[in-house]
Amino acid sequence: MIANRVASSVVQRQVKYVTPVPADTRTGPVGRVYAQVADEMGIVVPPAALHSPSPDVLAAFWTLMRETLIADGSTGRALRETVAAAVSMATICPYCADMHTVGLYDLIGEEHAETVARDRPDQLTDPRLRELAVWARTAHEPGAAQALPGWLDRPGRAEVIGVAVTFHYLSRMVNVFLSNFLLPPRLGANARRRLKRGLSVVLRPTLREGRRPGRALPLLPAAGVPADGWALGSPYVAEAVARSSRVLEAAGARALSPAVRGLVRDRLHDWHGEETGLSTRWCEDLTAGLPAPDRAAARLVLLTALASYQVDADVIAEFRAHHAGDAALVDAAAWGAYAAARLIGARNLSDVREGQ
Repeated sequence: MIANRVASSVVQRQVKYVTPVPADTRTGPVGRVYAQVADEMGIVVPPAALHSPSPDVLAAFWTLMRETLIADGSTGRALRETVAAAVSMATICPYCADMHTVGLYDLIGEEHAETVARDRPDQLTDPRLRELAVWARTAHEPGAAQALPGWLDRPGRAEVIGVAVTFHYLSRMVNVFLSNFLLPPRLGANARRRLKRGLSVVLRPTLREGRRPGRALPLLPAAGVPADGWALGSPYVAEAVARSSRVLEAAGARALSPAVRGLVRDRLHDWHGEETGLSTRWCEDLTAGLPAPDRAAARLVLLTALASYQVDADVIAEFRAHHAGDAALVDAAAWGAYAAARLIGARNLSDVREGQ
């Protein structure tokens, strides 16, 4: 009970802009997801809590993460955590990078983990880790991305693209709604390594225990629609993607007007993985002709999709001036984050087809 209260307090301090459902909740839709998260992660982690104002979006997030990253599959956890960490570097998400390189301390060793943390995937000495990390680091750049490694089987390709899609989604949400750093940013290099070693020991059971696939699927209704093509190599990944995609599309429909969603989709169609730069003028120009409520929503969603680290209190305040409630904020940001992530998955479909 005391541990739950401490965990809840930590989560409350890390989550920004929304009030999360308390971490000790075990009833209702949020409670059912929290129970799985706590069972498999040890605590209700802040990335879950930030989604809690919108219960079905919380379930979609957890289903994606569990069935791509955590559940047993064709690929090992070390390979999938390497993908998660490399994507976190690509999306400039220090929180996610800290979390997943801590896990890599235990799974692949300190030096390999620090090579990923320094954003040097090409310097990994293990050839399989290197190939997969370089692919994950560039998967959002059509034409520039390295092809998926040929040694992956069809289920393995579905799993690693699934992790990449999940973390292109999650890192954007974390950049918006969580503190910038998991670990204290003022730590010196040696102290930082010592802390990572200690945390990796604590995380070992959550990283190494077997997890049967499919456990999260009953949290969401059956989709009744086919999954994205890249996911079809794994039945559990395919079902997780189909169910979660349906929920996240519905979240966008209830939070955003057709005009906003159309504008964002058009901009993503023209996006080829490039960074938008320090200025947000591109965003202001795109949204200038919209009425105030749509302008505020489009600004939030465009930045979440393409420059999530630039979403600040002013962007949130402008959205809230026209759209009430924490659920609407989570729904809008989640739709934008997933629209970008889903596009990245689709652009890697050719690699899956070529390897069938």
